[in-house]
Amino acid sequence: MDDRSRELADFLRTRRARITPDRAGLPADGRPRRVPGLRRDEVARLAGVSTEYYTRLEQGRAHHPSLEVVEALARSLRLDPSEREHLTDLLARPTPVRRAPAGPQRVRPGLHLMLQTLDHVPAFILGRRTDILASNRLAREVLTDFDALPAPHRNLARYYLLDPEARRRVDEWERIAAETVAILRLAAGRYPHDRQLADLVGELTLKSVEFSGWWNDHRVLRRTHGGKRYHHPLVGELHFSYESFQVPGDAEQTLCVYNVEPGSGTAQALSLLNSWTASGSQPHFASPDAADIP
Repeated sequence: MDDRSRELADFLRTRRARITPDRAGLPADGRPRRVPGLRRDEVARLAGVSTEYYTRLEQGRAHHPSLEVVEALARSLRLDPSEREHLTDLLARPTPVRRAPAGPQRVRPGLHLMLQTLDHVPAFILGRRTDILASNRLAREVLTDFDALPAPHRNLARYYLLDPEARRRVDEWERIAAETVAILRLAAGRYPHDRQLADLVGELTLKSVEFSGWWNDHRVLRRTHGGKRYHHPLVGELHFSYESFQVPGDAEQTLCVYNVEPGSGTAQALSLLNSWTASGSQPHFASPDAADIP
């Protein structure tokens, strides 16, 4: 079994292991269960395919099932939208686009101007593999100064998992770090031949105690919106409601904005932090060439 087939097999096994027959609406049959969750024949029955065919799928021996079969499996395994996307990626035919991502990502000037406009809240642009392609000054103050790092180290997952300061600054660090690993998992399913992503996973595996456990859970996630809290050494507690948007014209770039409630303690703290750390009339941005990450 090759790596791609093993990834599919592990994903299907972990998804069916979390669903009980009761939850799936199946009657008790009295047979002893050696593993948690659904058996292969039960998933096959729910999806309307033969047990033999589902077994071949889980063993990586049935290639390119129809869209109807993929949808039936997603319903049977109760997959959320991110998991459905991941399953589709794992079952898709390899294409040049998915085999090798394009060259270095560049943030167009208009997006740099947008970050400059959003100077009252933290905002940044994520690329492939959670690379930080650009950030405004408040993002660098609240998280870390990504511009001061070597280009290969400007990465959100690397910051959360390997920077000791992240554990002190990020409230609910385990949840946020685990979610970031799930985002990397989704990217790995889409780009199985991305060498830079493989190198990042290898580094995190070696240097982070928690990474392997989260990675082997096969959880996947697409960043959309939610809440985050940070502990800043100068201004204390900061509470954000973040929103993430795919950049028009480039689906591989995501604008992340950390919004705050007007008049809140966080808004006042950010205003104070902004005034303390301002070095000029405009936020500093790395040059487009400096922001390029392969």
